Amino acid sequence: MTFTERIKKEMMVIKALGVVYGDIGTSPIYTIAIILALIAPTTENLYGILSFIFWAMTILVSIQYAWLATSLSKKGEGGTVVLVQILTPYLKNAKTVTIISILGFIGISLMIGDGVITPAISILSAVEGIILIPNYEDTSKLTLLLIASGIAFALFAVQKNGVEKVASAFGPIMVIWFIILGIIGLYNIGLNPEIILAINPSYAMEFAIEHPFITFIMLADVILATTGGEALYADMGHLGRLPILKGWLFVFFALILSYYGQGAFVLSHPEAIKSPLFEMTKDFMPILYVPFLILTIMATIIASQAMISGIFSVLYQAMTTRIFPHFKVNYTSHELRSQIYIGSINWFLFICVIIMLFVFQESGKLAAAYGLAVAGAMSITAILMSIIFAKKRQKLKMSFAILSAVTSFIFFVSCLMKIPHGGYWSLLIASIPLGLIIVYTQGQKHLYLALSPISKREFLAEYNKQYSSVVHIKGTALFFARKITDAIPAYITKTMFKNGILYDRNIIVTLKYSNEPMGVTSTLLPMAEGLELLVINAGYMEILNIEQILKDKSIEERTIFYGDEEIVSKKFRWKLYAFIKDASPTFASFYNFPNEKLIGVSHRVEI
Repeated sequence: MTFTERIKKEMMVIKALGVVYGDIGTSPIYTIAIILALIAPTTENLYGILSFIFWAMTILVSIQYAWLATSLSKKGEGGTVVLVQILTPYLKNAKTVTIISILGFIGISLMIGDGVITPAISILSAVEGIILIPNYEDTSKLTLLLIASGIAFALFAVQKNGVEKVASAFGPIMVIWFIILGIIGLYNIGLNPEIILAINPSYAMEFAIEHPFITFIMLADVILATTGGEALYADMGHLGRLPILKGWLFVFFALILSYYGQGAFVLSHPEAIKSPLFEMTKDFMPILYVPFLILTIMATIIASQAMISGIFSVLYQAMTTRIFPHFKVNYTSHELRSQIYIGSINWFLFICVIIMLFVFQESGKLAAAYGLAVAGAMSITAILMSIIFAKKRQKLKMSFAILSAVTSFIFFVSCLMKIPHGGYWSLLIASIPLGLIIVYTQGQKHLYLALSPISKREFLAEYNKQYSSVVHIKGTALFFARKITDAIPAYITKTMFKNGILYDRNIIVTLKYSNEPMGVTSTLLPMAEGLELLVINAGYMEILNIEQILKDKSIEERTIFYGDEEIVSKKFRWKLYAFIKDASPTFASFYNFPNEKLIGVSHRVEI
């Protein structure tokens, strides 16, 4: 390996620190403080808390994601969608496939619910550090909320311009962040080195035996130390497995030093339970407190940015695989496929974040809503992995996957206790995309059945008759079809036969998304004189440039036809589906074809 290649690999590790570890890396700001709001900071309690945190991070992040999940990929890609795609070929029962698909839908929705609370709790917990600055102790709650709202607005406002340029700075900033966390934590551990004994799981077990009810409640807060762990798998396709694993070794060590340093500090400063991280940083070197606070705010912005980009990416996959309605997508980078912007989603997230800020008003209260969505998503991931390893007959990995599934489910059940205290917000937010997915997928099925396509044989017989007897329009016309099996969409027959519109060259274009995340192939097949079928096969994570594919095939289209269904129904859910479909960009405009070439063929359908 050359020196240049080695440098590039190390730079990928640094980039992973900015892209992957922002969320989990900012958890030390609030996790210990939130737990200690529930439990007295005695030596016995602190040892039990720190033991729970260490083993939660080990099982739910190191084992579940860093080892097991990252070993499952398609062409290096990861995420809930990938797990569903890996598992589906092993399933022979249609009902089982449906159940697994629904689990995937829920996983996507829970990620969005988590994505709303992440910026709110991260930014607000950092801003609350202002009250420890001399002369700013009396800063009002409203002022803190307005500052947090201003930061959130700036974060969401810059999304439309893309974050490719500033993203290059994320990695080095997070390197500094983790180094400082580690140094301050190590310093306080050095003052009370016995705290490191809390790594022993017996302290967690003894605490659980002596305080079973409190332990059950506390687990809902312990899981906050693992939030963001799912990014190790979800972002694997952008960076590769090795840089992410190397980065995790560094991050895990820095986080443990920070958590155990906070524990050591609280043992000698029991009055510092409201903000242990900020208090021990101020105690460590008062002159550096304000720069550290600024760094903290930057780290929380990076954590929020990573979550927003992740939601954009997941929803794009859902749109291309036709389980989510199309939204207008802007591509903000010519080089990075992952850099996209979905305006309607962006501002929906922003509004939800502001609602979270002003409803809960304090990061400690926000924690009451945080963790439920994370635990739910982790449970789904672990269940899917357990089934996959069972199908693959990998017994060792299956055993550990079951361990992680049981562990994450226990955390999830604990988090259910948060529902009356604000946890319902994450479920409420997650129910919006889940409802859209269910209505949209079911609506698509009923619409296709109601469109009454004609058989390919019947279509070709009528086409040959028409093509040989009518005058053709000069040039090439494209006719988009969602899928071509043995039937042709009704709008094509209406255009060609009822309206008598036939070009010299007519091409039916169908787009198929494969079970693979990446890769694009296209095949042009003759069907009859003047009639061809262009089949484009693409990975579900590909951002397609169909215009370029057409140019590569020497296709210079004059007109692009697509079906524009007007849906009529007496049932509310199909009326809702009709509204969603009308509000969404058309199939053709979603792929950025020139508007002057597009012609929608209207067709009234009753479902």
